[in-house]
Amino acid sequence: MTFWLVAGVIVATAIALIAFVVVIDSDDPQPPARAGTDSTGDYLYDIGLERRDPQDPLALGRVDAPVTLIVFTDYQCPFCAKWSHDTLPTMIERAEAGELRIEFRDVNVFGEASTRAARAAYAAALQGRFLDYHHALYPEGRPRKGDGLSTEGLIATSAELGLDVDRFRSDMESAATRKAIAENEELGAAAGAYSTPSFILGGQPIAGAQPTQVFVDALDELTTAEGN
Repeated sequence: MTFWLVAGVIVATAIALIAFVVVIDSDDPQPPARAGTDSTGDYLYDIGLERRDPQDPLALGRVDAPVTLIVFTDYQCPFCAKWSHDTLPTMIERAEAGELRIEFRDVNVFGEASTRAARAAYAAALQGRFLDYHHALYPEGRPRKGDGLSTEGLIATSAELGLDVDRFRSDMESAATRKAIAENEELGAAAGAYSTPSFILGGQPIAGAQPTQVFVDALDELTTAEGN
C-alpha cells in the first residue's frame, strides 16, 4: 500500500465533493481556511500522535485496538460534517468490533466559534456523551452556523441532550478544558493538519473526506497485516 492513500481517489471525487461544499455554503460563506478533499497531503505526518490513553474523553474503542484512526477536525468544516455523517458510523462499527480506536483532535482552523464548539464537545465528553454531542454539532451532516455555535446555543444543546447543564457550563469554560483543546490544536499543527478533515490511520495519512470505502479498504489491509 502506498504511503498516501488518497492519490487515486481525488480525481474521481473532487468534482462531486467541491459541488457539495458550494451547495451547502452558498448562503453563508465559511471563514478563510482550507477544508475539503484536496490531496495536498505531503504536509501530514505521523509523529507519534496516538495517545491510547484510557482517560482520553475524545476517544472511542479499545485502548489496545490493533489500529488507531486519528481524526483532525473542525466543527465549522463542511467536509468534516460530511465525513462524520457518511463514514464515521462505519468506523464506529469497526471500533465496537475491537478492530479500531478512534481519537479526535479538534484543530479549529476556522476560528473562535470552532474553538468554542470544541470546548463544548469536550465538556460533553467529560460526562460520557462526546459522540452524542459531536453528532448534534453536525445536524444532517452539515455544520451549524450562527447562533448554533454561540455559547448560549451550545449550552442549550447540552440541555436538549439531558446533560448536567451546570457542570457542562463549568467544564466548557474551565482552564483544564481550554488547555486540552489548545494541546490538540498544537498537536494538529505539529502534524501539519492545516486542512480539515485530515486523518492518520495506522500511521498512514489520509487527506480529506474520502469515500467510506477508502477507509474500509485501508483498515482491512492494516488489520490483515497486524494478523500476520
